[in-house]
Amino acid sequence: MPSIPSSPQPANLADPAAQTAPVRDRMTKSELRASLSLASIFALRMLGLFLILPVFAEYARGLPDGHDAQRIGLAMGIYGLMQAFLHIPLGWLSDRVGRKPVMVAGLLLFVAGALVAAFSDTLAGITIGRAMQGMGAISAAITACIADLTRERHRTKAMAMVGGSIGLTFALSLVIASPLLKSIGMSGIFWLMAVLGVLAIGVTLFLVPAPPPPHPVRMPFRQVLLNADLIRMNVGVLALHASQVAMFMVVPAMLADAGMPLDQHWKVYLPVVLVSFVLMLGPMMAAERYGRVRPVLLASVALMTVVQLMFAAVQGLWPIAGVLLLFFVAFNVLEAMQPSLVSRYAAAGRGAALGVYNTTQAMGLFLGGVVGGWLLKHEGRSAVFLGCAAVLVLWLIIAWSMKAPPARGQEGASAVAG
Repeated sequence: MPSIPSSPQPANLADPAAQTAPVRDRMTKSELRASLSLASIFALRMLGLFLILPVFAEYARGLPDGHDAQRIGLAMGIYGLMQAFLHIPLGWLSDRVGRKPVMVAGLLLFVAGALVAAFSDTLAGITIGRAMQGMGAISAAITACIADLTRERHRTKAMAMVGGSIGLTFALSLVIASPLLKSIGMSGIFWLMAVLGVLAIGVTLFLVPAPPPPHPVRMPFRQVLLNADLIRMNVGVLALHASQVAMFMVVPAMLADAGMPLDQHWKVYLPVVLVSFVLMLGPMMAAERYGRVRPVLLASVALMTVVQLMFAAVQGLWPIAGVLLLFFVAFNVLEAMQPSLVSRYAAAGRGAALGVYNTTQAMGLFLGGVVGGWLLKHEGRSAVFLGCAAVLVLWLIIAWSMKAPPARGQEGASAVAG
């Protein structure tokens, strides 16, 4: 069996000063514009998707074919399954034809799927619309574009802007989802998704700076698939998003049982998400400015595992809110760190590597919905959280042997050497 290649550890990592000395310079105007505009594309797209997360499971039960929790889980997870099929080819394509053409085409599919779902009054029809939305798998192209347009020392900061924009849209969706469902219905929410998709196309065409032209990929695709450092990142993002989707099939019902009606859940989610952004700053600074990437990532995974175990036992509104705060701190740190690490491990083939990464992320979304729905139906709430904890423990074991990422200016050195 051939050995699995791994990125070599740069010689200067042995120098403690190289690990701890902070780099003090600011993002350029072009880097800031690129980061903010690309983060806004993520935000516009994800806002529409997040709007259904807190309300869809309850809404779907009122549909003619919506009495099966597993079918509802499929409707929630089919988006991720379709993304899983297309992230790799579209990421690879963005390396060759350019980032913007792929991004615009994917957003057009997203809009078309939203319109199909808006005209559907059955769970099956909505599932088809969400599958079409999932075919617009552009996360790899967007993330690769961020890496193209920012220097490595600012890349995690740029990814954190993306993560922050996603987190803020998630918090906003929790605030407005129930009022929107009451005022415009689920069909109206899907129409809103289509409008947000059109706005994202405008941002792509007119606000995102022009990325560098496509160039031949120096990192063979086989190495993208077998690189041990990248495998760890791929396992991690699958575990992270599977646990996210699965737990949010249960958390809304837990809050309702604790005495908080569905349309009041935002009073918990919003402050929890906002406070988590403040609490994540310390770990992020330790990871990127002082070379503590590995311990911060491992500690965040461990915290995610503990959170799932706590959810399996916790009761009462305030304890649930406290556990949610811990979840979002760990989730936000990992969501910002991992794509930045992928771009550093595979600079010579970012689109392809991030395509694989986003494929496993999408598989996590799909498996979280389907397996979470199955566990909830057959084993109950606690089984969902225990299942998530088991997956996260596996991630922690696999991540334990991770190496420090390539030094600044040396990312992709293994690809060039190969």
